[in-house]
Amino acid sequence: MKYLVMIYCDDALLDALPEGEFDTLMHGCFVKADALRANGQLHDSQQLEAPATARTVRVRDGRTSVVDGPYAETKEYLGGFNLIEAADMDEAVRIASNFPWSRTGAIEIRPIRDMDAVRRRVGA
Repeated sequence: MKYLVMIYCDDALLDALPEGEFDTLMHGCFVKADALRANGQLHDSQQLEAPATARTVRVRDGRTSVVDGPYAETKEYLGGFNLIEAADMDEAVRIASNFPWSRTGAIEIRPIRDMDAVRRRVGA
């Protein structure tokens, strides 16, 4: 089963890391990602640019509004994601718990819905 592992960052905790520690953590993440990919458990992995570069789009009553920045004010923001393959949620949690970013933010794990099943259900 596929799981989306979302990495939430807290700039205050990232900024508090000792000099060079961020790069050390990133290097470790790449090594781990390469191992997961070689094992067939990592389908994709991307970092996102800072929330200040984002735009939020809403359509209400036929009107479109575009606002600079993220949807809500929060100290933790989505910094990246990993699309992984795991037997179940327990294995997905074990994989995600090895990511160092749980120390400087939070990691949310969510199962991926079977879109082919949804397509069949709705006749698309």
